[in-house]
Amino acid sequence: MLLEICANSYQSAKNAKGAGAHRIELCQELSVGGITPSFGLLKQVVENLQIPIFILIRPRGGNFVYSDVEFEIIKSDIQICKDLGCQGIVSGVLNEDKTIDIERTRELVELSKPLEFTFHRAFDEVKKPKEALEQLINLGVERVLTSGQERSAEQGLELLKVLNKISNNRIIILAGSGISSENAAQFKEAGLKEIHASASSQHEENNSLFSMPLTYSDPHKIKAILDAI
Repeated sequence: MLLEICANSYQSAKNAKGAGAHRIELCQELSVGGITPSFGLLKQVVENLQIPIFILIRPRGGNFVYSDVEFEIIKSDIQICKDLGCQGIVSGVLNEDKTIDIERTRELVELSKPLEFTFHRAFDEVKKPKEALEQLINLGVERVLTSGQERSAEQGLELLKVLNKISNNRIIILAGSGISSENAAQFKEAGLKEIHASASSQHEENNSLFSMPLTYSDPHKIKAILDAI
């Protein structure tokens, strides 16, 4: 089983690499579900860490319905990632009725080539997940990151199993949300091939004017997940 770590900083990415994670999804602002990382962070991670790096391309928090300007920003960020030498793109677009925006997602998949394309957790908002999965397969998407449309992947495990069976090796079901060393083995036993986790810990900044704790991917938690699978 492959473990992808959702890394929100250079230190998190470095910890993931050092602990033996198989791949990184690089982003920032996990508190809003992740947004596109800065150019400086992208450059540092790609140039200094020898590990497959997928980049979350999401211009803001909130929903996955984008204006024309936001869509242009997404496309520009994908091109930057390609130029820097990343291995994969994580993105996707929905319509107002929470169906997959086929044309815009197709455009992003084509622009991302030859990089791999993961459709992110916008999938967990679609009304007909089985139909949406077939649409993503037809678009040439390599994998879909999903919690099985529940708050956690453990709660969504039954749908994850169904989706994995439907996929029939045509697309990878990447289970994510709330995965830890305590439950990781369940996903392997269910026949899933890849899991996604932040494996994060908080470091309190007691002397800071800003009270938000620093969150980073914890190498001990990453190793514990790897041991579990």
